[in-house]
Amino acid sequence: MNWDDTAPSAATDPALAADRLVGADADGEDTAVEAALRPKDLGEFVGQERVREQLDLVLRAARARGATADHVLLSGAPGLGKTTLSMIIAAEMGAPIRITSGPAIQHAGDLAAILSSLQEGEVLFLDEIHRMSRPAEEMLYMAMEDFRVDVVVGKGPGATAIPLELPPFTLVGATTRAGLLPPPLRDRFGFTGHMEFYAPAELERVIHRSAGLLDVEIDAEGAAEIAGRSRGTPRIANRLLRRVRDYAQVKADGVITPDTASRALDVYEVDVRGLDRLDRAVLTALLKLFGGGPVGLSTLAVAVGEERETVEEVAEPFLVREGLLARTPRGRIATPAAWAHLGLVPPQQQSGATGQQGRFGA
Repeated sequence: MNWDDTAPSAATDPALAADRLVGADADGEDTAVEAALRPKDLGEFVGQERVREQLDLVLRAARARGATADHVLLSGAPGLGKTTLSMIIAAEMGAPIRITSGPAIQHAGDLAAILSSLQEGEVLFLDEIHRMSRPAEEMLYMAMEDFRVDVVVGKGPGATAIPLELPPFTLVGATTRAGLLPPPLRDRFGFTGHMEFYAPAELERVIHRSAGLLDVEIDAEGAAEIAGRSRGTPRIANRLLRRVRDYAQVKADGVITPDTASRALDVYEVDVRGLDRLDRAVLTALLKLFGGGPVGLSTLAVAVGEERETVEEVAEPFLVREGLLARTPRGRIATPAAWAHLGLVPPQQQSGATGQQGRFGA
């Protein structure tokens, strides 16, 4: 997902992120495979226990009243199941679903055309809702609250607003940046769910379920090996499973064991913590060239041979979340965990100096 509401970023630019096996954005292959692997109802959906339980209550109550469900806002990182939950909402309500995205709605007229064609009770899934244009966003306020839009005909002093009544519908908005949504829009959602990263045990359940659907034989330890390298994201877990399946079919007996999974993911340069080539290149440059930092982002990007935006938006978020890198006012610094992960010794331990101890709070 885009990390900026006006301009494309490295995190979503296909030229920058398409070759990342551990990237959380969906490519063409992911889109096709995910359609077959997606759970069809809340009972099949793995993980997100709190959101799932709360959403189940909202949908059951709406069905009991014979009404459309409240508007739903789902926030969280890419690949955690926001699109899947939107489809489950439609299935649970027995309603059709219309799928679009914020970047596709650049004018109020684009949104008016979509809203005016909705059927009663239909679910409208609006992905990347934080990237919708401001005029369309303001039109959405009235549509969500009053099920009505004003279509402006003509220009200048002769322009006329024609009110258009809409059938009751359920809007499901998905965003990776809930903070970018204006309060008037956030307040119009009846239910807001934040998607958390998955625990390894939950990812193992996802992998076992996907392996069954893909007709892949995998043991418990093999699933655990893949889950540990999946960065807490089901989409990445399913992608790694497919690559390990390929390796097992070509170089093993087709059964995914922990040894097979480990050797396969080593081939694809995904290490035991889920770091790939770019992640390790950033850490290696920070540790070996700059002694663990602090170092400026631009300098670090030049050392790695990548664009500044690529390092900042593609590599750094996971490294910070893993506690391997810290952003400070003076620049980027490596944590003790980064030195340990790459098997290197911090300079103060090599020479007995204490210059860097303050950086790590030692």
